[in-house]
Amino acid sequence: MEGTAIDIVVFAPLAPICGVLLFWFIKMLFIEGQKSLLEKIRSKHGAFCRFTNFLGVLFQTVCHALGFTVTKSGISDFYISVNYGRVAPKKEKKGIFEWIANAFLFVGPFFIPPAMLLICLFFLLEGGFDTATSAHLIDSQYTIGGQLTAFGTNLYTFSASFFNFLFTKLDLFHPAHLGFFFLMIILGLGIRPSYLGEKKVNKVDLLYDLRNIWNLITHKPLYVILLFVFSYLIFYASIASNQGYYVTLFSVFGWLSIISIASIFVSYMLLALIYFTDKIEGGKKLIPYLMVPVSYILARVLFVFIKTDLDLSLSLALMVLSTIFVTYMILKPKGDKLKTKRMIKWFKGKKAEEKQDE
Repeated sequence: MEGTAIDIVVFAPLAPICGVLLFWFIKMLFIEGQKSLLEKIRSKHGAFCRFTNFLGVLFQTVCHALGFTVTKSGISDFYISVNYGRVAPKKEKKGIFEWIANAFLFVGPFFIPPAMLLICLFFLLEGGFDTATSAHLIDSQYTIGGQLTAFGTNLYTFSASFFNFLFTKLDLFHPAHLGFFFLMIILGLGIRPSYLGEKKVNKVDLLYDLRNIWNLITHKPLYVILLFVFSYLIFYASIASNQGYYVTLFSVFGWLSIISIASIFVSYMLLALIYFTDKIEGGKKLIPYLMVPVSYILARVLFVFIKTDLDLSLSLALMVLSTIFVTYMILKPKGDKLKTKRMIKWFKGKKAEEKQDE
């Protein structure tokens, strides 16, 4: 086994943990971008924003309830509304049980909801879950470099299979595929409460989430230390049995982050469509929405007669491009009018300056 003793014993177990934290932070940045888009459409789509907030509160409250279930505290009261969710335990437990329940509340929404999509992908993906260690990593797999490489390889293998499914095999005429795509949108919109319901709460942002997590860590640092010790024990057991289940465990968390980021990106497309159609006046604003199903159906019919192995991916591409094109063409005359008005105003100002010079 290559690598120094301190590398294998101390630093190697940290590699997958750092990888998960990196993707978790990227996911939180994506969530902040989504909140910005929701804020832009809030004035005209208050009900839609409240719905997304309800989804976020729902995921958060269910995760907290799951925390009480795991710690065997039980649930005596469960309440949820558009702006607020509350779960009361049947048995008040302190110490590590309380800490675990709070961890489910603050950290769970980032990983538990995408776990539902991961379960679906087990039945939809062809491969992507291979976590076998490559031959060239056998000698260094338990070093920090080997662990990072194995973690990255597992993420790449899953991501390649996942995005290949989305871009080339997603069939919106297939009930399972359509249901999966719908769940992606739901997850993307509700992975965290936007708090843009009846009244915006300005303090709830990325820093607010980080403060909650930091308080969770610093409130009971002993439990965090025990969590690290438990992780290290799993790593040492992985070495002893010569199995890669330690890096596999953290790779699963990485997969959940990839699913979440992809879901949030899909929600970006929906929010962008809403934002731009709001600029269209009258009944014409319905045309881009109608273009989405109509263009996809027409593309699928077209590829019945034009045989190609890329019919599913081309149908999705035509749906997106045609929707963008139609939205742009509807908005273009309005933009031309504004440009003309600005030019006329500039020309009048120029003529006025010339008269003053005379």
